[in-house]
Amino acid sequence: MQTDDLTIRARGRAEAKFGFYKHLAVYAVVCVLLLVINFLTEPGSYWVIWPVLGWGVAIIIHAVTVFGARRKEEIIDRMTDKEMGKRDWGRK
Repeated sequence: MQTDDLTIRARGRAEAKFGFYKHLAVYAVVCVLLLVINFLTEPGSYWVIWPVLGWGVAIIIHAVTVFGARRKEEIIDRMTDKEMGKRDWGRK
């Protein structure tokens, strides 16, 4: 694999991680804000749990797609290297 390809792939992974961390930060801020609103408006009711749980599931899915994709790429790269070692590319 050429250096340009590796650079492009590395940048894509870095951008995906940055996007996840930004999503997580927004989630944390909004959850705290919703918690404050919940306790100021209806202290006896805990409706805040539903948006926190729902969005939390989305955060988990986002994390799996970002950090699980890296593992997938590593496995595919290893399998590709193995396949290339099996073949004699000089002859048919």
